[in-house]
Amino acid sequence: MLRFGILSTAKIGRELVVPAIQDAENCVVTAIASRDLAKARALADRFSVPHAFGSYEEMLASDTIDAVYIPLPTSQHVEWSIKAADAGKHVLCEKPIALNAREIATLIEARERNNVLISEAFMVTYSPVWRKVRSLLAESAIGRLRHVQGAFTYFNRDPGNMRNVPALGGGGLPDIGVYPTITTRFVTGKEPVRVQASTDRDPDFGTDIYSSVRADFGDFELSFYISTQLAQRQIMVFHGDKGFIEVKSPFNADRYGAEEIELTNQSHTESQHFRFQDARQYRCQVEAFTKAALGENEEVVSLESSASNQKLIDAIYRASEKDGWEAV
Repeated sequence: MLRFGILSTAKIGRELVVPAIQDAENCVVTAIASRDLAKARALADRFSVPHAFGSYEEMLASDTIDAVYIPLPTSQHVEWSIKAADAGKHVLCEKPIALNAREIATLIEARERNNVLISEAFMVTYSPVWRKVRSLLAESAIGRLRHVQGAFTYFNRDPGNMRNVPALGGGGLPDIGVYPTITTRFVTGKEPVRVQASTDRDPDFGTDIYSSVRADFGDFELSFYISTQLAQRQIMVFHGDKGFIEVKSPFNADRYGAEEIELTNQSHTESQHFRFQDARQYRCQVEAFTKAALGENEEVVSLESSASNQKLIDAIYRASEKDGWEAV
């Protein structure tokens, strides 16, 4: 069993990832850390976790854990991933793991010098939904892929929410723009070469709140829009010359609808539905991470893949400041 320590009592950890670890077959939460010991103890008691720490440093120095899950604000991801690695702990860090691709190079250095696993927590890449999409594309179920279209939006103008605070790494692209990009890269195995984009920022917060993106992958294009101030919507469509695949509720199925894929033929006369009643993508994620951390040959999100994804996000920001194409 891999013993996890949770670095903070953040909502995504307590509501999604801690329950997933406790439900998993090969890992367990043995410690919770917070800058407020009472909060750490309360969360530990809620999940019957034996150890609670009143500082992150204290938990990292403890021999009660083998790995850490980091759901801190984005601006702190690199710092605490490196500190955890230097303490000899494996690291599963929430996305985005960094705010620019250059920072990921420092994480790769930390991984190498400490011989630990550091992985960005893109739960979608472990979902049977997205593995099925990858399989369908590999089987040429829609023929030649020519276009991918996506959207991910929600509405949030809470000034206290970290997604609306630039100093904490807020903004739409870091929060949700990474999903159409990682899933497209994951299922196709392709990388973009250039990008066009337009981005709007909130006049009060200064964070990016809307982006419309066109990315050239050579053999096909990806076009998507994301927003933190639109009615909520999620969709991804993969369009080929022999049919198309529509991924319903592709990222947060529990909040946006059923976990379902629809494969439609060229003439729109036949369709197949693939339904996933309980994909448990967070559990799949921690179980795969654990296997890889324990030395098994298991596919996880590598820092190299994270760097490639972040290079695209960086290029989208640059492209938003100019007309025409920007190299990735």
